[in-house]
Amino acid sequence: MDNDLSVRNLTKKFGDFTAVDNVSFDVPNGSFFSILGPSGCGKTTMLRMVAGFEEPSSGSIEIRGRDMLGVEPNKRPVNLVFQHLALFPMMTVAENIAFGLKRRKMAAGETAKRTETMLERVGLPGYGAKRIDQLSGGQKQRVAIARCLVLEPSVLLLDEPLGALDLKLREQMKVELKKLQAKVGTTFIYITHDQSEALVMSDRVAVMNRGRYEQVGTPQELYNEPATPFVARFVGENNAWAGSVSECDGKEVVIRTDGGFHFRCRAKGALRNGDRADLYLRPEAMRINPRETEGQNVFEVTVKTILFDGANSRLLTVTPDEQELLVTLPQNRKFDHIAPGDGITVGWHPEAGICFAEQEREGA
Repeated sequence: MDNDLSVRNLTKKFGDFTAVDNVSFDVPNGSFFSILGPSGCGKTTMLRMVAGFEEPSSGSIEIRGRDMLGVEPNKRPVNLVFQHLALFPMMTVAENIAFGLKRRKMAAGETAKRTETMLERVGLPGYGAKRIDQLSGGQKQRVAIARCLVLEPSVLLLDEPLGALDLKLREQMKVELKKLQAKVGTTFIYITHDQSEALVMSDRVAVMNRGRYEQVGTPQELYNEPATPFVARFVGENNAWAGSVSECDGKEVVIRTDGGFHFRCRAKGALRNGDRADLYLRPEAMRINPRETEGQNVFEVTVKTILFDGANSRLLTVTPDEQELLVTLPQNRKFDHIAPGDGITVGWHPEAGICFAEQEREGA
């Protein structure tokens, strides 16, 4: 498969601080690729280097096989959508979208035709004559993207574009952006600190921490098979225990937690008896009052409170050693009888828990 973007050994230093540290990755043609990480991890610096606003300290950037070293931002086949959309309020929607085409001195007839086509592609047919202040937040978002897409870039760069929207609109726009990218076929590179945005929209996600990529994979791979403790903590919710390895059996270990539990789980990396380790377990992996307990890790907890959120409702529970744990309430069974203060049994399969050596743990 051909790649629209290839980055090799990219590094960016600001004095003694390394913002991007020897990063390499490829983005296939027509894909939705997200860079996910906390504030200050280097993801925006990475995007600015691809766009040409920052010069790399070392490494290479190729767009469709062409080396971008020394190529000015306005000469690169990329466009950038910011969180603050920078639409021109004194222009109509059509004038905003046509702005770049006019700067390229395209004929008026062709400009109008392309603008109309683009309005239809982003789901805003007939909106050309409207003023920007007549649009909703989501519509403004689509106009900003249309203004970039009409220039037919090889790659569209999006820097936290949904950050300024309210929660409900953001949820709606996640689906809209995914559908739009699939429809237009342009490669999207999306920067976000919101794991839900990255998981819902992307074909592949790079999880970034302290200037490096911790893991690059599909949303399912990141969620189900985190390669590092940072990815396990940052992608999705996890319950965590610290402890020591008491048994090793190939890819399975038994960890004795600091609270006195003995849990059998999967091991990531080489672990030996006596090693300090961290165990991660998804809230949805725990079964309430399991009917089958053989082979499972089973223990008692007390319900602290019920966190009602429709289909995403959970219990906040506490173990005898006062550790808080989240337990997802399954949708196919009713648990109306459970109340705060109740003691319940929970169990989980050893395959569901992942254990990392403690010394691998770093980052936030």
